Amino acid sequence: QVREEIHRGLRALQPWRKGPFELFGIHIDSEWRSDWKWARLAPHVRPLAGRRVLDVGCGNGYYAWRMAGAGAEWVVGIDPGLLFLAQFTAVRHFMAAPPEVHLLPLGIEAVPPGLRGFDTVFSMGILYHRRSPMEHLEALRGCLRPGGELVLETLVVEGDETTVLVPRGRYARMRNVWFIPSPAALVNWLERCGFRNVRVVEVTPTTTGEQRPTGWMGFESLAHALDPEDPRSTVEGYPAPVRAVVLAEA
Repeated sequence: QVREEIHRGLRALQPWRKGPFELFGIHIDSEWRSDWKWARLAPHVRPLAGRRVLDVGCGNGYYAWRMAGAGAEWVVGIDPGLLFLAQFTAVRHFMAAPPEVHLLPLGIEAVPPGLRGFDTVFSMGILYHRRSPMEHLEALRGCLRPGGELVLETLVVEGDETTVLVPRGRYARMRNVWFIPSPAALVNWLERCGFRNVRVVEVTPTTTGEQRPTGWMGFESLAHALDPEDPRSTVEGYPAPVRAVVLAEA
């Protein structure tokens, strides 16, 4: 009976975008197989043991827990979504000895400029939602101590350093997508913002196996955003989602 009550409580916090989670035998099958992304990027990131980490746009904190599991001294996640905070709090509640992981319902605009308080800063799936991507990159740099590492994951398109896709309306049915650069353009942006040793370490098309509707996220997902006649394109006619991981030093 207790397990059933827990199950109902977790169901009430739908939709679960990031995961999966396993709580008391309850498998939370989130929209995103976030564990796949973590498996791709983790080998490239500087070891997190003993480091102070900031996860910008952390959602429900899935990656923050993975960062703590990799040995981070403490992790702060920021995201203004209150549902994400509720999901994070529910997961933390059922941990016997939760690590130093905290989620603040804030946007990066609330972080003091020039804080320089973190050894590693993650920004994953955020840049293309920003109207001013250069300002976002500068804000990320301001969060890092000198020599700290930025881990940036974002949508990209093919092209040279002059190539940037600016969707006329929606992109993959998302309203708030503003700029999608090529990997080369993204490297140029980061260098212009003062980052050093910028390198693209991974580029992967997003598949309908990694992002899909589930019983814990009952809405339409990636498959509904792709052209049914040609899944290499979105329903709007743009290139289908491809994501890059870029590392850089402050």
